Amino acid sequence: MNGRIHSIETSGMVDGPGIRYVIFTQGCLLRCQYCHNPDSWDRDGGEIRSVSSLVTDIKKYWPYMKHSNGGVTVSGGEPLLQIDFLIELFKQLKENGIHTTIDSSGGCFSSHQAFQDKLDELLQYTDLVLLDLKHIDDKKHKHLTGMTNKHILEFAKMLSNKNVPVWIRHVLVPGISDDTEDLKQLSSFINTLENVKKVEVLPYHKMGVYKWKELGLSYPLEGVEPPDDAKTAEAKRILQLH
Repeated sequence: MNGRIHSIETSGMVDGPGIRYVIFTQGCLLRCQYCHNPDSWDRDGGEIRSVSSLVTDIKKYWPYMKHSNGGVTVSGGEPLLQIDFLIELFKQLKENGIHTTIDSSGGCFSSHQAFQDKLDELLQYTDLVLLDLKHIDDKKHKHLTGMTNKHILEFAKMLSNKNVPVWIRHVLVPGISDDTEDLKQLSSFINTLENVKKVEVLPYHKMGVYKWKELGLSYPLEGVEPPDDAKTAEAKRILQLH
């Protein structure tokens, strides 16, 4: 089984517990205005890698990842777009006792039975989901990402119903996703979920702006600066009251 891979980070510290081998998959349906990997959008791009070659490489790093209670995180792009590849990869990782995490925006979640069947199988081999909830207001979500949030919220509810451990992540962008009432509504939604182990507020940053320029794309958040510490602390206070 092969997958399209954007890049690999062998010592990730922020995408799940412990030290992590992070695989960034190629392809995404969302077009987030703050995306720091716009070069991952194209589903036909990236490097073709086999599951076996990745598992062989991961085993080199496993001793120190294990010592930190870490493991493997598959991020993107959107990893669920390559769900067959993910099933085979996670199946082999669990056979080797390695902790598995998916970092997803849920953008391709579907109620179609074929997708649901594959997702059920994948979740058998998944220890943790990092779920990005980008905006609770559907109209603002469409403006921010180009896509409705309805199926993404359904994805969150499904994970709750199946009691899959989840860390919720929210990127805080001044003037875009930091409105107090929106944050309160997002907090209320999170409170309806039974499986949330952690809520993370990720301050907007500009580290990916150069990629937009390299791709010849106009950066939508030109002039927007990262939130200050006080605004970030207030968002954490609101969202972590669950």
